[in-house]
Amino acid sequence: MNEETPVDDQTGEPHLLVSLFPVALLLFLLIVNVIVYKDDATGGSNQLALLISGVVAAALGIFVYKIEYKKIERQIIKSISVALQASIILLVVGALIGTWIISGVVPTMIYYGLLLISPAVFLPVACVVCSIVALATGSSWSTTGTVGIALIGIGQTLGIPLGMVAGAIISGAYFGDKMSPLSDTTNLAAAMAETDVFTHIRHMMYTTGPAIILAVIGFSALGFFYGQGTVNQDDINAVLTVIDSNFSIGIHLFLVPLAVLFMVYYRIPALPALLIGAVLGAIFALIFQTELIASMAADGPSIRSYYQTIITTAYGGFVIETDNELINTLFNRGGMASMLSTVWLILMAMIFSGAMEGTGMLQRIAKSILKAVRGVGSLVGATLVSCLFMNMTAGDQYLAILVPGRMFKEAYRKYRLHPKNLSRTIEDSGTVTSVLVPWNSGGAYNSGVLGVATLTYLPFCFFNILSPIVSAFLAGFDLTIERLDDEEED
Repeated sequence: MNEETPVDDQTGEPHLLVSLFPVALLLFLLIVNVIVYKDDATGGSNQLALLISGVVAAALGIFVYKIEYKKIERQIIKSISVALQASIILLVVGALIGTWIISGVVPTMIYYGLLLISPAVFLPVACVVCSIVALATGSSWSTTGTVGIALIGIGQTLGIPLGMVAGAIISGAYFGDKMSPLSDTTNLAAAMAETDVFTHIRHMMYTTGPAIILAVIGFSALGFFYGQGTVNQDDINAVLTVIDSNFSIGIHLFLVPLAVLFMVYYRIPALPALLIGAVLGAIFALIFQTELIASMAADGPSIRSYYQTIITTAYGGFVIETDNELINTLFNRGGMASMLSTVWLILMAMIFSGAMEGTGMLQRIAKSILKAVRGVGSLVGATLVSCLFMNMTAGDQYLAILVPGRMFKEAYRKYRLHPKNLSRTIEDSGTVTSVLVPWNSGGAYNSGVLGVATLTYLPFCFFNILSPIVSAFLAGFDLTIERLDDEEED
């Protein structure tokens, strides 16, 4: 190591220990925040932890490695631009939640869900339903932001811990997303590894299949313990009565979420599809919930008051006061304003990742992981760890697919492994672990939409936890790892 500046003599890059310092500082601050603020850590303290760690990384680059500030700033801006779409989607989903509640869409979904779903099978059913919806639409975010909202309400009414409910929703949504040819992450992983998307999906069945089967078994076991004797039918009847007395309930309201799912299925981008869904919610509210809107309006029924009520709900959330505290908790939510802390969290995560990448520290850590590879098993293991590390430091699942995909492509060729092994591995970790990191766009989005802290649902995201474990297990025993034959290698 150079005595004047801590750089690697062979590459001239930042030294590994220096590169790890901002990461270690971030993890330390995040642990402190969890201890001090508990579930409220994402309300501001984690954002500041990311900002402080990013400033430290930038300062090391400027004062130790003499990197121009403008270069680091450009990379930070580039990182933020990656997260802009996710931030805008979050704000639109906030408006969608508000208009879907006032239109009666969410209350209707909860109403019929309480009538049809038994508490003992709710968790596995929630997982399977989300799997089907995400498989058909190719979008985990659209699934949790639509069907997931109603399932959270049903689970809360049934008295099932919200962490378990969110874990079942997320497990199903990410399984369906991962296995859908319509998914952007699925196509991205296949493209990065230079393999056909359907070849990629078929190869994922060896790891994804066992993971989702074990997850459903786990949710069935939880449902057996938490679905027996925890529900008072009188409480459910009380909730149904309050919903029926405040909202106009009917199956016609399912047309709104079906329209959104239809648009996503036919490859209309998520942002315009969700925006149209929010507008449809507002239109359905004006048509079917006139009595509710009139009761909420300050100056009685009028065009002005109807407009004001809808717009206020879209940006500020739905607010209702009933004698049932559970109903108030279920429905007093949504609005763009409710997503601002989550958007703030994503932006701060992008500042940290931009500073780390702009100073070369992120690349230095990634190369150190690659140097540890000694065989096929360790290569797959290093890929899985790198994807998780990118989710923790870069704050975005797309980067967790792109960077390891580029970094390990030649290594997989060196070991004469078929590209579908690489595409499967980066999906087994890069896609599914993003939702487990509170400051990652995936974790921040799902936490904000479902209203459940990331660390609360993390232990119950069985599929997301099992997917990389199953992948590492199979690679360790050289199972389902396919080599290139001479013709394919040429």
